[in-house]
Amino acid sequence: MARFTSSSVYKPYLLSIYDLYVLRFSCRFAWRCPKSNILKLYEYFASDKHLEAGVGSGYFLDKYHWHNQTPDLTTFDINPNCLSFSAKRIKRFKPKMVEGDLMQPINLPKHSFKSISLNYVLHCIQGDLKQKAVIFDHLKELLAPSGVIFGATILNVGVQHNFLSRSLEKIYNKEGIFGNAQDSLQDLKTVLNNRFSDVDIKVIGAVALFSARNNV
Repeated sequence: MARFTSSSVYKPYLLSIYDLYVLRFSCRFAWRCPKSNILKLYEYFASDKHLEAGVGSGYFLDKYHWHNQTPDLTTFDINPNCLSFSAKRIKRFKPKMVEGDLMQPINLPKHSFKSISLNYVLHCIQGDLKQKAVIFDHLKELLAPSGVIFGATILNVGVQHNFLSRSLEKIYNKEGIFGNAQDSLQDLKTVLNNRFSDVDIKVIGAVALFSARNNV
């Protein structure tokens, strides 16, 4: 049986149940980090000039109560299904949609975003965190001088798992949906501290919530 790639999984039918299965069920019972914890990151860090790197279903952009009623939002994803699904969901904000690969240089204006979010993306990409850290190099180029990058990722090493999360980790990594078999808390700390001067990481369940910026 052929392995999935993480991006190919997100067909329209799956996106229609993504919030229920991933953000409600899996986040609470497997990863043990309810989605409200990620939404709080938006409350702390989201700005009116925001890039959503890996938009998924667009849940957080939709549910966050933006202080500016007309934020300048750009959504970036390798999967056009995610871009179109989320665009319909947040059409009131008239988001700019960009299709591309985070592992490659990103064709967007340099130093133009006050905030960039990267939620539940890193654990879906194959390779260890030191290899995947090129994503932070690409996104850092897009941050305004005082901008912040924030997000969440499911780790496999250095965090506590339960039976359900271990079972899902094994299945998802085998099928190629996840690529986080080697992703560790220590490596996440290293790749962020090597690139940013102000880093904060909080672990809830099997999830690392992070923010990073350069002090100016």
